[in-house]
Amino acid sequence: MLNDNVLKNMIKNARGGFKKRNFTQSAELSLILKDIDVKKGFSINEVVSLPNKTTKSSSICVFASGDMGMRAKKAEVDRVIDPDELDRLATNKKDARKVVKAYDFFLADTSLMSSVGRSLGQFMGPKGKMPSPIAYGAPIENIAERFRGSVRARTKNQLNISAKIGDEKMEDEHLVKNALAIIAAVEKKLPQGDKNIRDMSIKFTMSNPSKASTVGDKQK
Repeated sequence: MLNDNVLKNMIKNARGGFKKRNFTQSAELSLILKDIDVKKGFSINEVVSLPNKTTKSSSICVFASGDMGMRAKKAEVDRVIDPDELDRLATNKKDARKVVKAYDFFLADTSLMSSVGRSLGQFMGPKGKMPSPIAYGAPIENIAERFRGSVRARTKNQLNISAKIGDEKMEDEHLVKNALAIIAAVEKKLPQGDKNIRDMSIKFTMSNPSKASTVGDKQK
């Protein structure tokens, strides 16, 4: 079982490796996998709900209109795109790319899923950002809140995964719990669990990575 103290020491070492800047530095966890053949279609694209909120929440864009669109705006999501704007994006690749890049998560009224696929699928698919469908009457306020406190852990045709665990303003203990949540979610998707994790590192935006090599090291 993963030793919390290892993660605490990694975070402490990472904190000691950077100078204060005039912006809040993010903290990121990276995992290097092993003994997996990505050429055989293996991939991970997990949305992980973090147990401790970060200073900056994940951004959310919702494809909806009518009552759902109004409730999404009331829930203060970052952007709501209605069918007319979605059709416009289908004819403007530059703007379509900007939209896909701008937001961490996308939600969509189930009735608009096919339209989203036609308009933005070619840009969303490669980035693992296809929207989560929202059924009519679903509690979009609660769903949006959950996604605000989530991050995406994803492989990109390589044996590495990086995900934000928080920022320098958060307590070490909270960063540790967030890191553990991501590691647990990833391990569930690996054929041999933690045995498929070769290296692990934590770094802040302007720090050098603090590393733990091999599963054996992590269990000491």
